Amino acid sequence: MDSLLIALLAGVGFWVAYHTYGRWLGSRIFALSAKAVCPSKRLEDGVDFVPTSKGVVFGHHFTSIAGTGPIVGPAIAIMWGWLPALLWVVFGSIFIGAVHDLGALIVSLRNNGQTIGDIAGRVLNRRVRWLFLLVLMLSLTIVLAIFGLVIASVFKLYPAAIFPCLIQIPLAIGIGYWLHQRGVNLLFPSILALGVMYLTVFFGDHGALGEFNRALASWSAWTWVVVLLVYSYVASVLPVWTLLQPRDYINYLQLVSVLGLIVLGLLVAAWFGGAPVESGGVRPPLELAAPAINLSPVGAPPIFPFIFITIACGAISGFHCLVSSGTSSKQLTCEPEARFVGYGSMLVEGFLAVLVILACAAGLGLGLTSDQGTVLTGEEAWSNRYASWSEAGSLGAKVGAFVQGAANFLQALGFSATAAVALMGVFVASFAGTTLDTACRLQRYVIQEFSGALFRRRDGASSRGIGYWLNNRHGATIVAVFLAAGLAAAPQGGQEWSLQNAGTGGLILWPLFGATNQLLAGLAFLVIAFYLWRSRRPVWFLVLPMAFMMVMPFWAMLQQVFFGYAGQPSWWSQGKALLCGIGLATMVLEIWMIVEAVRLFPGIRQVIDELASERTEVPETGEVAES
Repeated sequence: MDSLLIALLAGVGFWVAYHTYGRWLGSRIFALSAKAVCPSKRLEDGVDFVPTSKGVVFGHHFTSIAGTGPIVGPAIAIMWGWLPALLWVVFGSIFIGAVHDLGALIVSLRNNGQTIGDIAGRVLNRRVRWLFLLVLMLSLTIVLAIFGLVIASVFKLYPAAIFPCLIQIPLAIGIGYWLHQRGVNLLFPSILALGVMYLTVFFGDHGALGEFNRALASWSAWTWVVVLLVYSYVASVLPVWTLLQPRDYINYLQLVSVLGLIVLGLLVAAWFGGAPVESGGVRPPLELAAPAINLSPVGAPPIFPFIFITIACGAISGFHCLVSSGTSSKQLTCEPEARFVGYGSMLVEGFLAVLVILACAAGLGLGLTSDQGTVLTGEEAWSNRYASWSEAGSLGAKVGAFVQGAANFLQALGFSATAAVALMGVFVASFAGTTLDTACRLQRYVIQEFSGALFRRRDGASSRGIGYWLNNRHGATIVAVFLAAGLAAAPQGGQEWSLQNAGTGGLILWPLFGATNQLLAGLAFLVIAFYLWRSRRPVWFLVLPMAFMMVMPFWAMLQQVFFGYAGQPSWWSQGKALLCGIGLATMVLEIWMIVEAVRLFPGIRQVIDELASERTEVPETGEVAES
């Protein structure tokens, strides 16, 4: 019953926060106005700037920011205890993450849909813009290089998930074209597509379909990375209504249905117990098998500051500011809808992270087959999966803990073990895929903005040659894909290149991503704060979140580079020059941006920002509206 109570209280807390703090931010702080003309209408081009209903934008936004982030982070951070992880997810989502996402979305809406990095040059100065864009390019290159590997790993673990994920693509394209031509509602065809996808899930281990899935699961990581990057290129250059919007909306419906099943399974397991682990056996009780607090897990880094770096997307993530300011701001048709999309989607992601915590802390205890073939329950099951930080920290272990725990909830409803695991495997792989193609489109925007600043002539006209090519969506996307492919292809540990070890190169820089990603959130807060200050609006509510998200990543990066933890040597002592170099450069960048901000702050309200675009308003009655 404790697990069920936690889920209910978290859900109610998020609902109350949306209708109180979220409403206050939208109406009092950002003054969202229904009269404002959004960039999707003012700059409509049918490719990137496309006016879209808020439900579809919400589906795109949520599936893009979620990915595997709210799964893998809580699934490892629970080693410090389910209580610290739960508190960070709930309070971080409400007061930090959702504020960050909403602020980035609104600032972009009021600056022609530009990314947060480009806007930094408007509200701070040009040097900050260059620095910010460099950080964005690094972060997105790591995401593109690693998420292909993530999807390949999930496919190898759960082959039945392959065909359902692949079939989404032609289904989404067909729906996109049909809706674009006829202008009908997206809901019914998306539900139909979801039903087709689920049928392939339940038959994924049978007959020719099973053989197909197992054949593709045998592909090397490098093969999958190449295939997925080619897909990302195509998805990035196509108009958003062709693939991105319908695919993300299908995945959003998948999320709603799966979350509903998990909550229903949690309810049944809380009252009646989980599915019997053996035929004719008793239903095991639902209990929190994980410790509430464990400050010294075997081989783990210290809880401070690393829990705030380990759990990113479930509480706050710098990647979200890229989605808010990169794609979602180009699709919203009405300012008040920003609260629903920006603030609301982060709270839903927080609720997903809560369910991940419960799946690992309690669901795993309903039954787990050990490596020796024995079925474990309760604390034995949890301890078997979480024996040490290194064992629980691998990708397979993190994803597997959630998949098995959530599948146990589904089995309590009567699902077979095979179907439940396959359904959760599709869930994880689908969200990783949406993050991959959105990240590629975002990297294209960043490269275009970067090249625009670098090659633009003094008279303001666009340059020709390489500058013109990089400003083209095909040229910028090709660069984005080749940067990611180059990183992914690099062999680890000085090994010679081969097809067997290629594809995992993203893991070289992956240790940097947690701190860099969270630092990006702190820098985004800095841009939002300066925008509000220039607009003569309150910024006091941003001060603590901004400081917190600058101090914690810096602290974590400093410890990794120079000091190490729990017997693990530092990068410096291991001679990892690349990690040390980028880590040091990132810390210098943060200090540099803070110095620039402090230098500019005293007179910022006297500066007239002639470059920043003013909101165009339509002559309609009504000042402020809320969605």
